[in-house]
Amino acid sequence: MKISLMRMIAVCLLTTALSVTQSNAADRRFTYTYETTTSPVGTWEYEQWMTWKHYDNKDRFDFRHELEYGITDRLQLGIYLADWRYENVDGGESETDYKSSGVDLIYQLTDPNKSAFGSALYGEVLVGDEKVQLEGKLLLQKNIGPLVLVYNAVLEAVWEGESLGSLDESKAEWKNTFGASYQINPNFFIGVEAVHEIEFAEWSDAGDHIFYAGPNISFRKGNFFTTIAGLFQVTDVDGEAESQLRVIAGINF
Repeated sequence: MKISLMRMIAVCLLTTALSVTQSNAADRRFTYTYETTTSPVGTWEYEQWMTWKHYDNKDRFDFRHELEYGITDRLQLGIYLADWRYENVDGGESETDYKSSGVDLIYQLTDPNKSAFGSALYGEVLVGDEKVQLEGKLLLQKNIGPLVLVYNAVLEAVWEGESLGSLDESKAEWKNTFGASYQINPNFFIGVEAVHEIEFAEWSDAGDHIFYAGPNISFRKGNFFTTIAGLFQVTDVDGEAESQLRVIAGINF
């Protein structure tokens, strides 16, 4: 059955409302853009991701289960236990697939709370049954009182095939992600996010420029947080998601 946008938003908002009553989490104000702050040394955090993408003829749900650990006050390790996907195509077809597992590292260069701006480097490796993916990011952040501005420059490389032994397709993707978030009170934040992406098949043939933008909200209480962003395609590129909704819920321990 095709799931409507309004139903999905309602479910996510209800989940948020229930979760926030449980019990300050890491400063995760965004879902598509990383901040330059890292987890305190010796602390763990579990994050549950869900991204819903709506296409002309199908709905796709991507799930991620992640553990984060503060190795030092500047270095954070992320462990992707599993990335998997569920697709529901018009006409009744559906499938569920495991995609990959992996790790990431974030190294903070400057602290946005102590310097003129924050900066960090991000590296990620994902390996699945049919793909290997590498990703690097430059993270920038500016804090202006209750307002936080963030920018990520992202370069992604992907090799795919029928198995890990025959990865015969490759592509690169360049992304720019932006975010602005304003703190209404200690528990509630509102803002906007935007994503620009362009794909290079076999590292040479540039595809269409795709741009998404939309609002986000973030709640936190005690050691729990939930952040939701809904993006809509500003461009008109066939075959790409018309809209997408991402929810990240996390708990520190």
